[in-house]
Amino acid sequence: MLKLNIKNETSRLRAVILGTAISNGPVPSIDDCYDPKSIEHVKAGTYPKESDMVLEMEAVAQVFKKYNVEVFRPVVIKNCNQIFSRDIAFVIDDKIIRANILPDREEEVKAIQHVWNQIDPKKRIVLPEACHIEGGDVMPWNDYIFIGTYTGIDYPDFITARTNKAAVLAIQELFPNKIVKSFELRKSNTNAKENALHLDCCFQPLGKGKAIIHKNGFLVEEEYNWLINFFGKDNVFEITKDEMYNMNSNVFSISEDVVISEKNFTRLNNWLRSEGFTVEEVPYAEIAKQEGLLRCSTLPLIRD
Repeated sequence: MLKLNIKNETSRLRAVILGTAISNGPVPSIDDCYDPKSIEHVKAGTYPKESDMVLEMEAVAQVFKKYNVEVFRPVVIKNCNQIFSRDIAFVIDDKIIRANILPDREEEVKAIQHVWNQIDPKKRIVLPEACHIEGGDVMPWNDYIFIGTYTGIDYPDFITARTNKAAVLAIQELFPNKIVKSFELRKSNTNAKENALHLDCCFQPLGKGKAIIHKNGFLVEEEYNWLINFFGKDNVFEITKDEMYNMNSNVFSISEDVVISEKNFTRLNNWLRSEGFTVEEVPYAEIAKQEGLLRCSTLPLIRD
């Protein structure tokens, strides 16, 4: 049995599901894309190649090996994009919650059944159908659970709106002892620089009380300000619109002081080092073209 334990984003990682880029399928049609950035690359003929993405994910697997992290991989489904394991489930405390994802992605959930089966059935949660939620919007942070959401009446019009109010309320009911804090995110189906697909596309807490944030990802300035006050202005690294677009907030912590980051994030990586972090740099620029990066492609199961 797997004894799940996730209290936050930064405690020492012991077990994780890392997605796979094998048999990722052909370049999607524009109608089959789930986000504006993928559409951009399909139109430009720069959509990432499977072989490049496989190598990028292998680099991450090697970092996990270096730190003795147990790594599970999804079963490979032919011609299916299974990179973003964070979308399909997430762990809070000792419970795994199955994400209610876009119906087309049901297959991806079956591909981690071998992990799901190792978890105490009482700890496996499937939310009611009316609750839309994806793991990229959910961040356990000790006494808090931060959740990215969108509650505009035009919610159904946005393929980029993935987490609704019903899900936020359901999470609060599941974890009555936690403070659930939701944040309204800016959504766009057409402009990737004006779209925060998930909370982790514009914000991420780090070890040592630090955080990465992009102001324009938040629709409500008070909610952005709340985070700045919570972490303290001097502890927050503000990223630009272009850095958000390139997914600078979507790094992944192995521990309080070790962060996996994309090798081209020069400004961020220099800042991390100046703050005393060990930065494990990997190539991930091809995967980033699908509006997801390191946090999106990992599903932590156990942290100390």
